[in-house]
Amino acid sequence: MTDFAERRRMMVDTQVRPSDVTKYPIIEALLAVAREDFVPVAQREGAYADRNMDLGGQRTLLEARTLAKMLDALDIQRDELVLDVGCGLGYSTAVTARMAEMVIGVEEDEAMSADAQAQLSEAGADNAIVHVGPLAEGAAEHGPYDVIMVQGGVEALPEALLAQLKDGGRIAVLFMTGSLGEVKIGYKQAGQISWRFEFNAGAEVMPGFERAASFTF
Repeated sequence: MTDFAERRRMMVDTQVRPSDVTKYPIIEALLAVAREDFVPVAQREGAYADRNMDLGGQRTLLEARTLAKMLDALDIQRDELVLDVGCGLGYSTAVTARMAEMVIGVEEDEAMSADAQAQLSEAGADNAIVHVGPLAEGAAEHGPYDVIMVQGGVEALPEALLAQLKDGGRIAVLFMTGSLGEVKIGYKQAGQISWRFEFNAGAEVMPGFERAASFTF
C-alpha cells in the first residue's frame, strides 16, 4: 500500500523547503491536506511528482513548489477572504482554507466543481465553497476579496477579476508568454494595480484567459 503521508513529507522536504518556503502555516497546510484525494483516481500515484498535473479541460494542478511560493508571496492572514480561480478538483482551495477565514473556489466545469465540493467537505474544509461559473468572471457576489489566486496560465487578465479585489488586496497571477511564464503579485492601491515579479513557472493557459487573436493584412 502506498504511504501517501510519507510522500507528503518528501514533497515538502524536497520541493517546498528548498524553494525557500518555510512559513509554518504553509508547511502545516501542505502536510495536512491529502493531495492524492484531489486528483483523478487514475493519477493518484503521481500526485506528489515534482511537476504540474493535467486535470483536463485546460485545467492544471500546479506543482507544489509553484503553489507554495505563491502562498508565501501572498502571506494570507487568518481574517482574510480569498478567491481561488480555476480550483479544479479543489486542492489549492483546501490548502488555502487552512490559512484564511474563507475561500471561494471558482470552477466552470460542473462535474469537476461537484467533485471539488464533495472532497472539500470530506476533508473538513468547512470554510471553503466552490462557485460554479466562468473562471474569467470570478465570483463577485461573494467579494470583494483580500486575496485572489489564479491556478493556471494567464495571457490576458480579465478586468472583472481585478474589480473584485479590495483596495489594499493582493493577486497572484502566472502570466504566460508562449512557453515561458512569470508569477507576479499585484497590489491594489487607490484602484490601481502595481505588479512585482516573484519567480518563473509555467502552466497551460486557462479558458477565458487567452490573449485575443490579432489579425494582420
